[in-house]
Amino acid sequence: MAYNFLLVDDSKVVRKALRKTLSMTDLEVGELHEAENGLQAFEVLRSTWVDVIFLDINMPVMNGMEFMEQLRLDEELKETPVIVVSTEGSKERRERLDELRVRVYLRKPVSPEAIVESVTDVLKG
Repeated sequence: MAYNFLLVDDSKVVRKALRKTLSMTDLEVGELHEAENGLQAFEVLRSTWVDVIFLDINMPVMNGMEFMEQLRLDEELKETPVIVVSTEGSKERRERLDELRVRVYLRKPVSPEAIVESVTDVLKG
């Protein structure tokens, strides 16, 4: 089964690196969608099915924390699995992400092995 992913990061370079890293895994990748911030991510989510979201924290317009808060309030989207990929790692931020049911937090840069393990984990439910 092929999975659809949404890469949400304000850095085009990081999105490209995530794309390349995903291509180096044994995961079956269906569609790869991209967004530069949380607001654009919601636009994508309203128009297409996504199995897993890779989310940065520090972004303009709507940051990752704001996105997560809105996502968890949305009846149609609240169960969408999210993997946070960020350099941000403060204790308070991590605790808030736990409250928002983010089960996987990866520090940039990420390896193909970490991606596969994380996607497998979040899709298990």
